[in-house]
Amino acid sequence: MHVRFLMAAALLAAACNGQAAVVYGSNLVVNGDAEAGLAGWTGYAGYGAFQSVDYGSNWVLPTQPGPADRGNRMFAGFGQYAVGWQTLDFGTATSGTIAYSLTGWLGGWQDQGDNALFYVQFLDEFDNEVGNSVLGPVTPQDRNDQTGLMFRETDGFVPTGTRKLSFWLSMERLVSGDNDGYADNLSFVLRAPPAGDVPEPGMAAVFALGLGMLGWSRRSRRPAMPQHGRREVEPQPQAGQGQQQAAG
Repeated sequence: MHVRFLMAAALLAAACNGQAAVVYGSNLVVNGDAEAGLAGWTGYAGYGAFQSVDYGSNWVLPTQPGPADRGNRMFAGFGQYAVGWQTLDFGTATSGTIAYSLTGWLGGWQDQGDNALFYVQFLDEFDNEVGNSVLGPVTPQDRNDQTGLMFRETDGFVPTGTRKLSFWLSMERLVSGDNDGYADNLSFVLRAPPAGDVPEPGMAAVFALGLGMLGWSRRSRRPAMPQHGRREVEPQPQAGQGQQQAAG
């Protein structure tokens, strides 16, 4: 693996606006399908922002592997690294068992190793990370060296004491002049408790902006080589595996 995704748990809530009345059974990722451009996503200082691009010959064709309900747009990288994030504040720390499902479509271009990661942090009321879960990367070998997106999913339980969720999407360029890490239809859904169980109190979701620190540790990587003739800007569905980790 050419990249490891390391998150520093130092997020500070700065503003809160809208509320979501429904939490269970709804996708808590704002604009996870790129159809609204970059709405809902905040760039990270020092790194480029990813792009919302049209499916087509410059990226992934509508006929190439990807979600059946892919819409018109998807996320693509820009520059060496592309990072965006968003934070969701429950307004109170969880105290019971809540199951979740984390899913997304990730991919890249032909046999190039450029890739995308989708990462969620579980944060307590003091913004300490108490757990995390990650999807990706999807390698060229996973894609049989074909351009396209592949489905990845993982599920688990929200760590007790979670106050906030912080979603991070990153793309890394390993070869060529373009960052061809791709993503679409990103989703994080809380599952309703079984009938008879008492739901978590105060679960009206409050979205918040924050500050964070992000880093990567990487091993030997091929130098980026320009590739010409495709574009001037730099900017079969298959179930996969994700990873979940609880902070010790």
